Amino acid sequence: MGAVVLRCTAKTLKLLGARRGDVVTLEHTEQDWYANLIWLDGRKCLLLAHAGTLFSVFVPDIRKADLVPIGPSVVAFIHRELEAESLPLDRFGVLDSRSIKLAKTESRTVLGYMNEMGRFCDYAVAEYGGLAQCDARELNRKLRRELHLSRRPPGYFVPIELAGGLSAQDPTVHDRPTLRVVD
Repeated sequence: MGAVVLRCTAKTLKLLGARRGDVVTLEHTEQDWYANLIWLDGRKCLLLAHAGTLFSVFVPDIRKADLVPIGPSVVAFIHRELEAESLPLDRFGVLDSRSIKLAKTESRTVLGYMNEMGRFCDYAVAEYGGLAQCDARELNRKLRRELHLSRRPPGYFVPIELAGGLSAQDPTVHDRPTLRVVD
């Protein structure tokens, strides 16, 4: 059973109180998870994303006490959202809360997508009338169904589809146009 690599932004590492010795240097893989802190409606929120699929987990109104120790918290957040999508808990491999390895972010591409997701959350929270009225479960569901542009064919992807949450029989998957990059 391998370790779960959680690649954290500097803000996240600071909140966790991570010291230099707590952060490992590892090669980026598609199985890594990314964590970013975003401020919405004056409150800290956590945004997690799987590097290979961008399956995301938005946790509103988070405090340091909710995250320390980080392993059980992050695994519980991910498992809750996998269950919400009726996906197996081992969809991204066995997530062992005792073997979380903290690392610095590596992929600017993943961070770019996460910034896009953060803006989506910002607009959604405003639409709900604030974080207190926000339906986090519904926001997470919408976030994982957001279309993301890509340079790889067909020119876009939807995280829940990459995570295996929608099948080809699902009516939302049919009749999608093929997009191409125009230079």
